Amino acid sequence: MTVAVIAVLLLVVAFLVAAAVVPFAPATASTATYRPPTASAADVRFPDYGATAVEADGFPESLTTSGDRKPRSIASISKVVTALVVLERKPLRPGEQGPDIRFTPEMAALYGQYAAQNGEVAPLPTDLRLSEYRAFQVMLMKSANNYAGSLALWAFGSMDGYRKAAATWLDAHGLDDTTIMEPTGLDPRNTSTATDLVDLGKLALADPLVKQVVGTAKATVPGVGDIENSNKLLGMDGVEGIKTGTLDEAGACLLFAATYQRGGRTVTVIGAMLGGVDHDSLDGDVRKLLHSVADDFHTITLTNAGQTFGTYQAPWQDEVDATASRAASLLVWGPTDVTAKTSLEPLTFGSAGERVGSVRFTVSHHDPVTVPLELDRSIEDPGVWWRWSNPFRGVELDRALVG
Repeated sequence: MTVAVIAVLLLVVAFLVAAAVVPFAPATASTATYRPPTASAADVRFPDYGATAVEADGFPESLTTSGDRKPRSIASISKVVTALVVLERKPLRPGEQGPDIRFTPEMAALYGQYAAQNGEVAPLPTDLRLSEYRAFQVMLMKSANNYAGSLALWAFGSMDGYRKAAATWLDAHGLDDTTIMEPTGLDPRNTSTATDLVDLGKLALADPLVKQVVGTAKATVPGVGDIENSNKLLGMDGVEGIKTGTLDEAGACLLFAATYQRGGRTVTVIGAMLGGVDHDSLDGDVRKLLHSVADDFHTITLTNAGQTFGTYQAPWQDEVDATASRAASLLVWGPTDVTAKTSLEPLTFGSAGERVGSVRFTVSHHDPVTVPLELDRSIEDPGVWWRWSNPFRGVELDRALVG
């Protein structure tokens, strides 16, 4: 065998070895175009009077308002502030009755004082002793002004002490457009905006005891008798509270909350409607508003399981898709903007189901949602015969040259 033949054979062997072992470059990766879901504009039904605000808790995009935005008299909605301020001084948990309140002559005198102003009052017999919880029931359910005043005197010693405590509490909770002069709401200078009252409603529902009391329809209180909740919408259309208000300067008012099941979760809608003519017409307008807000919830599909967000192309086989490993959806309110950003990892070979990247959905007013991407089938080594018949196709040339 001549030297030339041996040299040729060595070159052939070297070529075959090189073709068989030179590493491939990563498969070509490309991302797919994402078509976001669409939703129609919200259609919220507001009354044509006063001031109204409504928001679904946890859905800040749902906050919508109607009417003026100036502070208005809020009447007995003031008692919600009284309840929360008193509870800060005299904490009480659900299931507890709390300490007994001995009603003093000063407290008893409030009956005549508030009755003379046409305010709602409840019996307060001489030497009556009631638990803190029972007193809260009479104040919030029956809206008895003499019990609101009595609780303020019991907790703070004087009306001036209550007023200062209420101002401090409002400031601490960011209710900058709310002013409370006294605990009942009979003073028209107790004012707030509809949006501030929505925030007040959130604070009320966050307190388990207040939420329990304002959601109670009827109760029997020793020394007082049978009482009914002044909120006639309670139990209708998902309404679970919160507080009525009526005053010549304020009109008919309602701070309300209702719960609905939407998209497999409980959604609470909180609102305030001020300046109604009477409670019958106001209640009808609240029901229309609640229905319209609830109907604007919908679940959007961000991706279906197996949906393609990218592809890998290797020289030796057809495209392999990078697909969503799971479905993802989101409960939203009203029109919502959705964008998707796909990230694919460099890949030469891979097994079906292997994670190869992710897609991150950015949804307006919501936290981002990230879904892993996986190969829908394997990218396998083509084998030595393909390498020899397609010499150096798809190889990583830089590494080959270095080698």
